[in-house]
Amino acid sequence: MYDRLDEFGIDFALLYPGVGLPLMSCANAELRQAGARAMNTYYAEVFGPYGDRMTPTAVIPMFTPDEAVAELDHAVGVLGLKAVVMTGIVPRARRADGAAQWIDTLGHDSDFDYDPVWTRCQELGVVPAFHGIGFGWGSRTSRTNYVYNHLGNFAAAQEAICRSLVMGGVTARFPDLRFAFLEGGVSWAAQLYSDLIGHWEKRNGQAIMANDPSAIDAELADRLIGDYATGRLATKTDIVRSSIHAGPSAIVDPATIDEFVSSGIHGPADVARIFSDQLFFGCEADDPLNALAFSADLLPLGIRLNAFFGSDIGHWDVPDQREVLPEAWGLVEHGHISREDFGYFTFGNVTRMLHEANPSFFVGTAVEARVHP
Repeated sequence: MYDRLDEFGIDFALLYPGVGLPLMSCANAELRQAGARAMNTYYAEVFGPYGDRMTPTAVIPMFTPDEAVAELDHAVGVLGLKAVVMTGIVPRARRADGAAQWIDTLGHDSDFDYDPVWTRCQELGVVPAFHGIGFGWGSRTSRTNYVYNHLGNFAAAQEAICRSLVMGGVTARFPDLRFAFLEGGVSWAAQLYSDLIGHWEKRNGQAIMANDPSAIDAELADRLIGDYATGRLATKTDIVRSSIHAGPSAIVDPATIDEFVSSGIHGPADVARIFSDQLFFGCEADDPLNALAFSADLLPLGIRLNAFFGSDIGHWDVPDQREVLPEAWGLVEHGHISREDFGYFTFGNVTRMLHEANPSFFVGTAVEARVHP
């Protein structure tokens, strides 16, 4: 691969391991932790001589914050690896409150405090990059059809961890930390971004009170029922009146009304900052919806999303690695993005992400002069 990078049109490659993904979901703690340590040692030794053109990513198990911090310290602090990949999806057998099997997404409602992990990432200068698998969730449970389960599964998993980090306040508590979401595309991020702003406008702690049932003018409601109830409804006026006067909002705990309180979001501008400054989205070359990231006229507040090129070189379904970059260029040929956008997609966004986390990331590499002009 090192010899063929020019042939592929790639100046510098981050190598994310496919075989590391099932390891990160392994329920056996001893096997998971020992496997990650062995993998990272292997990656550091094998790829070390090729650091000017490629760098491997360390596999970081995330079942507990302690194991994550321990492997971060070893992989980055001892082995010298510069990038990491994590799963944002941790299956739990049972919640602390006794609920049945569930999925922990590390931010909102987690049984663990993962802030020490994010703190250590920031201290070590690495970007938490997530690759989750949504197989087995909801309707993706076909016993006979892989494609049925595969469709949209990466996007679903990445949306879950991203939504959890934002609503759990991780992005607000660590405003200088960058997060990457791999192989799920960017269309889900465009929807989540827009939806967050829409929900804030109608459901933040103050706006939601405009819909408080206890604010109903019960006397006016009585008069309207008396004036307008006809037919079968006219025989049910007592039931209608009692439901209005029951005041269903009286049973709601006021402390739970503001569902944005944990997020640290105080308005649409905060959402826009998080998505434009902190979040980065790995996209496949053949996804035409990558263009959404650069459609500032469509996205609220006119922002652009930080989409970056993911080649999938090495996958069984990429039979000719030379065709991947030209396939991504098709967005320019069809007028969906500009040449400048393509530069951000294939270089600018990902180098900014890594350089802002670790200013020395590209020192000694083939792209050093471009990143440090």
